[in-house]
Amino acid sequence: MSTAYSEAYQQRFGGIARLYGQQALTLFSQAHICVIGIGGVGSWAAEALARTGIGAITLIDMDDVCVTNTNRQIHALRSNVGQAKTEVMAERIRAINPECQVTCIDDFITVDNVAELLDKNFSYVIDAIDSVRPKAALLSYCRRYKIPVVTTGGAGGQIDPTRIEVVDLAKTIQDPLAAKLRERLKSDFNVVKNSKGKLGIDCVFSSEPLVYPQSDGSVCASRSTAEGPKKMDCTSGFGSATMVTATFGFVAVSHALKKMMAKAARQGL
Repeated sequence: MSTAYSEAYQQRFGGIARLYGQQALTLFSQAHICVIGIGGVGSWAAEALARTGIGAITLIDMDDVCVTNTNRQIHALRSNVGQAKTEVMAERIRAINPECQVTCIDDFITVDNVAELLDKNFSYVIDAIDSVRPKAALLSYCRRYKIPVVTTGGAGGQIDPTRIEVVDLAKTIQDPLAAKLRERLKSDFNVVKNSKGKLGIDCVFSSEPLVYPQSDGSVCASRSTAEGPKKMDCTSGFGSATMVTATFGFVAVSHALKKMMAKAARQGL
């Protein structure tokens, strides 16, 4: 495997080489990873990829930075409000590693455009979409064309990042987004469990019971007694904290890197 990177790159990411090995750093420098959804989970995933020396990163989202993103998204600064999330994140990545090739796609993934937007040659895809149908379309496409992907479940309504782990999507608990995703994959894309009871899609999720907001400003631990909205958005519904959303993104990146290294080892690279 060629090690054609600069002295400045080696200085920036020497700590990565001393952790994963020089061969792994070369692998990372030649990798192209796509992050879809540059929000509470995806923005932190992009940050981690940049600081690991990934050679090329594609960012897909069509949302702008909002002041209500401040509690959970790394690019949400007063100076960035109203700007495109992908462009703000791209500028940050280039400041971290000027040698990283960053591509911004100002669009949302849909059933109709997933084939157009997704490169089958991505080293890995990190799915941080928070809407069920486009998420299902993406995962179905990746599964069909064997594009390595890790998806993320719901990161709202939780306060304990130590409960986050990676399992097959069929095995998540306490995660309404993942449950709805399984249903949509089956009904719309005929993605069903195999003989081992697995879907073959890795998912970052938390086993922590959810905290529900109440209309009087308090919170409760029971969905049945919760009075407030039961979805995650910027002004109502589930609350969220950086400690959890960032960890979702970090765990997704860690998992992707380990899988990439294992594949390279199998191929003798």
